Amino acid sequence: MQNAVQADRHGLLIAFEGLDQSGKQTQAERLRDRLVERNRLVRLLSFPAYDTSIGEEIGRALRGERDYGPDVMQLLYIANRYEWKPQIERELAHGTILICDRYLASSIVYGEAFGLDAAWLRETQKYLPQPDVTFLLDIAPEVSASRKTADRDKYERDLDLLARVRQSYLRQMTDRWVRLDADRDRQQVAAEVYAAVEPLLA
Repeated sequence: MQNAVQADRHGLLIAFEGLDQSGKQTQAERLRDRLVERNRLVRLLSFPAYDTSIGEEIGRALRGERDYGPDVMQLLYIANRYEWKPQIERELAHGTILICDRYLASSIVYGEAFGLDAAWLRETQKYLPQPDVTFLLDIAPEVSASRKTADRDKYERDLDLLARVRQSYLRQMTDRWVRLDADRDRQQVAAEVYAAVEPLLA
């Protein structure tokens, strides 16, 4: 019976974006829990997805085992999402609410921060399922760095880069984005996330 009810509902694609340590995973999990309480079928996704061949190569590059240019890195990230495109489309058609920890915007903002053309990065991803809503969990680079003091990858250690990424995020915002100050109580942020999602529920 639950499957029949679920099939009558439309899926949603929700993305959480922001600097590392902005609380994306925490807020994604809290939103999932609220939606499950409403008997919705929910799945969490995290990009990059390291459990694929392309994802493994991304992991090597982030650990410094590869020396790719910014364009190659972003093409790897984008290809990693295209690997998931068929599964995302199937789940949305089935009525699943997909919650992504990073999605399309990450390639645009990190690519732009390295001097790549934002329009090119958007165009390359136009055939991927587009988010119904993107949450920008906005924190300052210094806050990001203070929340993780060990095992930071090469991006997380570069405060100037993180500042450029943050500014690019703010430039990418459209009417399908919601910016939230993430340097606040997590419960308050979670309440605001759910308030923004609730009107989208069937």
